[in-house]
Amino acid sequence: QVQLVESGGGLVQDGGSLRLSCAVSGRAFKTYRMGWFRQIPGKERECVAGISWTGSSTYYVDSVKGRFTISRDNTKNTVYLQMNTLKPEDTGVYYCAADKNRYARGYSMAAFDYWGQGTQVTVSS
Repeated sequence: QVQLVESGGGLVQDGGSLRLSCAVSGRAFKTYRMGWFRQIPGKERECVAGISWTGSSTYYVDSVKGRFTISRDNTKNTVYLQMNTLKPEDTGVYYCAADKNRYARGYSMAAFDYWGQGTQVTVSS
C-alpha cells in the first residue's frame, strides 16, 4: 500500500509563507502524477497545484497562480508546495495525492488513487 505523509502546515499571518512537503512510500513515485488539494469547510476539495511525473508540466488553479509553486524531488520521493503571500482565504486542509496514470489529463479528485491524511493551514488576518 502506498503511503503519503504531509508535513509543514501551521498557522501563519496574512502575507506569510509556508512550505508543505509530502513523502511518498514505494519505488513507483517517479511514475506518479502528483497533486495538492485544498479542502475548505462547506466546499468541495479542489486541486490547487499539480505536477507531471517528469516534473516538466505544472498546473495551478487561478487563485494561487504567482503565489504557489509545486515541485518534486524524485530522488527523495517527495513533492513540495511552496506557498507565498498567503491570504486568509487559503486557509484549509491541504492534501497530497498521487495518480498512478502518468498520462492522465485533468486534476479532478477522481483521477487520483492515493491520498495523504492532510495538513491544516491557517492564515490569520
